[in-house]
Amino acid sequence: MPKLKTNKSAAKRFSRTGKGGFKRGHAYKRHILTKKSGKTIRQLRGVTQVHASDVREVNQLLPYA
Repeated sequence: MPKLKTNKSAAKRFSRTGKGGFKRGHAYKRHILTKKSGKTIRQLRGVTQVHASDVREVNQLLPYA
C-alpha cells in the first residue's frame, strides 16, 4: 500500500489530543473586531475540540497525526 499524503492546510489548523480527538482554534477572530463585543472576543480565545461528527473527516486529512 502506498504512503498517504498529509493535507498540509489541515495540518496547520488541527492537532491531535491525547484521547484521539483534535484541537482547533476559533473562527471570527482575525479582523473586523471593532464591532464585536469584548465578551465575544474573550470567548473566542484559546482552543476547542473538533466536534465528534467531524473527527472522521479530519482523521482522513491527517493520517499520521
